[in-house]
Amino acid sequence: MSPEPLYHGCMAESGATSDGDLSYCPRFHSAIEMIGRRWTGAILLALFADVHHFSEIKAAVPGLSDRLLSERLKELEAACIITRCTEGRTVSYCLTERGHSLRTVIDAVFEWVDEASPTEFAELG
Repeated sequence: MSPEPLYHGCMAESGATSDGDLSYCPRFHSAIEMIGRRWTGAILLALFADVHHFSEIKAAVPGLSDRLLSERLKELEAACIITRCTEGRTVSYCLTERGHSLRTVIDAVFEWVDEASPTEFAELG
């Protein structure tokens, strides 16, 4: 049994057809670029682990600067993946329904990494 084709609806916008034409899809490219940005995956993992406050997220992701965390949180909020909630002086970040739907993507990446050799995805300097 062959895998399902990679063709999806957004590809039609770029003129791709379902006959295997994998033309550039701007929406797919933007989504992959956003999720693949430095630290975004680690931030999402913290949010999936019920870490919601800026300082907690920062502590959960060693090496992440305040500036970059703030930038990534704004990007995720603009993409409707998280929502920023304020209650008095307390700010928290929560996954939206759309953000929670990324769980299957994150799980699939973990499975893909687990299938690789231990050195294939060794931490890069």
